[in-house]
Amino acid sequence: MKKIPVTRPSLPPFGEYCEELRKIWDSAILTNMGEEHEAFRTALAGYLETPGTVLFTNGHLALEAALAALRLPAGAEVITTPFSFVSTTHAIVRSGFRPVFCDVREEDGTLDPSGLGALVTERTAAVLPVHVYGHVCDVEGIGAVATRHSLKVLYDAAHAFGVRYRGVPAVRFGDASVLSFHATKVFSTIEGGAVCTADLSLLQTLEDAKNFGIRDEEHCASVGGNAKMSEFQAAMGLCCMRHVEDALRRRHALAGQYRARLDGRPGLRLPVLRPEVEPNDAYFPVFFEGQELRDRVYARLRDAGVLARKYFFPLIPDLECYAGSAAAAAARTPVARRLAAGVLCLPLYPDLHPDDADRICDCVIRESGR
Repeated sequence: MKKIPVTRPSLPPFGEYCEELRKIWDSAILTNMGEEHEAFRTALAGYLETPGTVLFTNGHLALEAALAALRLPAGAEVITTPFSFVSTTHAIVRSGFRPVFCDVREEDGTLDPSGLGALVTERTAAVLPVHVYGHVCDVEGIGAVATRHSLKVLYDAAHAFGVRYRGVPAVRFGDASVLSFHATKVFSTIEGGAVCTADLSLLQTLEDAKNFGIRDEEHCASVGGNAKMSEFQAAMGLCCMRHVEDALRRRHALAGQYRARLDGRPGLRLPVLRPEVEPNDAYFPVFFEGQELRDRVYARLRDAGVLARKYFFPLIPDLECYAGSAAAAAARTPVARRLAAGVLCLPLYPDLHPDDADRICDCVIRESGR
């Protein structure tokens, strides 16, 4: 039986990548911000229209570096969402801060700014929202609360590569935004990540964080780590950059096919599309009416070789590593809990055949209509 994964990397032509690798072989520079790294950073900054871009070996270390660059008080509270990949909260905890969970919006699963203000205390220093599935957060609402309480805003934009809101790239909002270039993402460098910011004062701190704090051969300005993007990752990024628009178009067509078949069907609903957002169709989540129905559809798809994913389930506060923590105990997030119980992401990647997408829809419709 043919297996259909929930996602699949978008790879450039093999020969094209080999040509980039030839340059690495000729230079014998494999890492430490060589020519491929610098060429990719320039291309990426141009595509994203961001004045400050720092590359990392993965998105999680980029997130930790961004939190450090904001210079929050030790032990500060950071308000975030429970409806995300666990990396978001891990980064807060590993950085020595306390996560505080805010509920999310029913229509798209992004952090709900209407509940944000009530969670702010004298220890709150920042907000870390997530552009879930490529749906842009209410950046105006979050920004207003942050301004009122003098909070930093760091966006987890791992799902938002290439997304625009009112014509502005999503990575331009907040004090900084963090991207992931993992193989499962819309745009990949195999592994990789970046921090994008218009606050140029953050750039040196971010550069220090990824290279041991070393400025030159004789100066080490801070206690940094090692999170440099290699030349091989940058070479993949350069190749994928040439094909990303085509990949986005194909994703958009498949998402439109899913939406045409599934929107308005009994037993399920789809996230609300906002006309002011240019999406990247990073994922295609379906919210079913309850966990029992979701799990039944999930099982039937698996039987048919379709590897859909319950993404995000369980909620972060319910995971073993956070169960019993003060943050989990204090979490009051009924909307996030309802979404997590019903969510199922259907396969979506540029090479997915339209016939397979129709077969997936047939199964979903049949099971959800029972």
